[in-house]
Amino acid sequence: MTVALIFLTLALPAQAQQIPVPLPRSRPDVVAAPGIPLPRPRPAPGATLPETAAPAEQAPDSAGPVEPEGEPEAPKPPRVYQTACPAVLAGMVEARTLPPLAENQCGERSPLAVTGVLANGRMVALSAEAVLDCGMATALPAWVAAIDSYLVARENTRIDAILVGTSYMCRPRNHVEDADLSEHGFANALDVMGFKLADGRTVTLPEGWADALSPEGRLLRFAHDAGCASFTTTLGPEANAQHGDHLHLDLGCHGQNCTGRLCE
Repeated sequence: MTVALIFLTLALPAQAQQIPVPLPRSRPDVVAAPGIPLPRPRPAPGATLPETAAPAEQAPDSAGPVEPEGEPEAPKPPRVYQTACPAVLAGMVEARTLPPLAENQCGERSPLAVTGVLANGRMVALSAEAVLDCGMATALPAWVAAIDSYLVARENTRIDAILVGTSYMCRPRNHVEDADLSEHGFANALDVMGFKLADGRTVTLPEGWADALSPEGRLLRFAHDAGCASFTTTLGPEANAQHGDHLHLDLGCHGQNCTGRLCE
């Protein structure tokens, strides 16, 4: 039995060598599909590539790309960012928005041309447009309403119009050279010359201020004192000679925390 197995083992390699092994089939010639070009053969090392034609839109000897026809687009102006004033939106003041003011160190981003102030349910006109910022426009209604209420209670009349002087103006304080800029330079101040009343009277400074016990004198002093409650700065004829003919009202900063008030 053992001898037979040894014989078969020795005989198998010989028989395996006699079994024919099929050779692999040759590859078919590569044929390009219709409409699909074959890739170009890789050039031999050191060969010089043929020159290609220049693009149609650029001549071979041109310095750069061909410029499109027509004028170049003009640069767009910078966008102006302004904020709306709540007092105007609520109808407390009658005003229109002006372009930003920029003059030397003076200016205001969102100035208003104020023409009227709502006081006790009535729109009281200004004698001229006052260029103010939103803060001043917002403070005016309460001040005018207080004066109007005084006239109703004391003299049975009302304010018909507010006579205004300087509002925005880029200048130093009190017109003094090298002084700090006035709040007028930031549209943060208004000069009031007097009032036109519904009974036909016109009360102005300095004439009306001269007699403190007259109806005109009492009215103008009440307007001055009411300004001290509505604004951070209120200056009248008793402050200095520069304010002898008007009441100056502004919202300038006084004190370390800008909470102080100047009332003269």
